[in-house]
Order: sequence, then structure tokens, then C-alpha cells
Amino acid sequence: MKLAFEEEIVKTQMEVQEQTMQTVGADLHDSIGQLLSLTALTLGSIELDDQGKIQNKIDAAIDLTGRSIKELRQLGRLLHGEQAIAAGLDKAINQEITWIERSGRYRVSYEGNTQPAGGRDADKDLFVFRIVQEVLNNIIKHAEATEISIKLHYTSEQMRLTIADNGKGFEPELLSPDKKGMGLHGMRKRASIIGGELKITSSPGNGSTLEIYIPYP
Repeated sequence: MKLAFEEEIVKTQMEVQEQTMQTVGADLHDSIGQLLSLTALTLGSIELDDQGKIQNKIDAAIDLTGRSIKELRQLGRLLHGEQAIAAGLDKAINQEITWIERSGRYRVSYEGNTQPAGGRDADKDLFVFRIVQEVLNNIIKHAEATEISIKLHYTSEQMRLTIADNGKGFEPELLSPDKKGMGLHGMRKRASIIGGELKITSSPGNGSTLEIYIPYP
């Protein structure tokens, strides 16, 4: 059992890293790549015999370069955020929220008491964080939501995490076998490995709510 648990930890760590790299890759392509292309296009369009427009184009290129630098710094923080789980689940969740909000498509609210009374459990934090990543990915890909609410609370004996959205919802019990690849089985498995329970409440037109209850620490 100990060996199986350690193997699951390694698997989860690799999945967290893979998710981080996918996010970095997408942003390099979609955001930074576009900004640098626009910068090159702007500089390439400068006509030295048109003194009236030279400065405007140089200023535009400087602005685009500055925006590219800002994006790269944010990517750097995301890469460091891969280790944010070591500083606590709260910081890791906040890093994910920051990245989601960058799209401008979602309004995300987050609340919680972030200091577990009995101390932290890094292994449990890792498993829960991976569940958070999967839930947020499902919301982005399937829910058609505009609002996401995340609540993280600790009692003396338990962690409770709730993630809700205002999307189109679904009927969990009617999911076809191929749709279960949305990760619901994996989420429940991870929760059970650390002695917890995962509940999903959803119906068409009424959004979805996922609740995780974990003995903690």
C-alpha cells in the first residue's frame, strides 16, 4: 500500500508539471508569440524617408516589447508556481486563479481560512491541488461558465474545498463511459487515496458544484 501511494504521488507530481508546461506552451504561442510578431511587423514597416511616422512606430514597438517582457515575467512566476504547492495549497490555488483571470473570460472569487490548525500535509495538498487543476480545466473546456467560486476552509480535523461555476451544468449519473474521461473517476480516486470524499452536484442549466472533504492534517 505504501508503494502504491508513493507511485501515485510521483504520477500526480508529473501531471502537475505537465499541466504547467502546457499552460506555458500555450501562452508562448498565443500571447508572447503574437506580441513579438507584431513588434517585428511594426519595426519592419518603418520607412526612413517618412520622418513623421518613424517615432510613432518606434513608440509602438517599445510598447509591444514592454508588454512581451511583462508576459515573460508572468510566465516565470507560473513556472515558480509549480513549486508553490510546497508553500501551501492556498498559494498554489491563487496562482491558478491568476492565470485563469488573465483570459478575461471569467470572474473568480476565492475565500478561505488558509492556516490549518494542525499543520500542513504536503502530500494531501498535492493530491487536492491536482484535483483543483482538473476541475478548473473541465470548467474551461466544457462548462461555458463566466463565474467560478472557490472556497477553502480548515477545521481542527478536516479540509473542505468547494468549487462552483455558473455554467450549463450536466447530469453526472448520465455521463457516458467516454465522458467519464473528464477526470471524475481520477478525482474520486485521488480523494479516496488520502481518506477523503468527493461530491459533485450538477444539473442542466444550473451550473456545477464540486465538494471535497479530506481528513486534515
